[in-house]
Amino acid sequence: MGTWSGEPFGSDSASDWAYDLADASDWSVVRDALAPVIGQTDVDADDAVIAIAAAEVVAHGLDRPTQTDAYTESVGPFVQRAGRPDAALVALALDALAASSSPDSELTELWQDEDPDEWLSANEALKQALDAGLPGRD
Repeated sequence: MGTWSGEPFGSDSASDWAYDLADASDWSVVRDALAPVIGQTDVDADDAVIAIAAAEVVAHGLDRPTQTDAYTESVGPFVQRAGRPDAALVALALDALAASSSPDSELTELWQDEDPDEWLSANEALKQALDAGLPGRD
């Protein structure tokens, strides 16, 4: 796992997935990245990394990003093209984040061997950003 931080775009897999945003004009690319982990308990690490990055893109769409740096440069132009995510997509992102960071997720197991506090903190910040973007929670 080529990882340099616990942030959503802090790995090779997440950064590579961000290239998919360059040609996308709607939220389907994000939905497609979130869907594989929904309802799963034993989530593959690569699927989890991409789902968390996709959840961060949803947070950007809500004007509540938790990571803004060189690794998220493609997110702003994508959000301008795609518009604001709807409540269903926000809920999907929350579910994907929960599955990706669950105790049975392979990514959780990998982070236990590294610096889990950094990763857990980044995930909690993302969860709060997404929660705040749901209707009635502003």
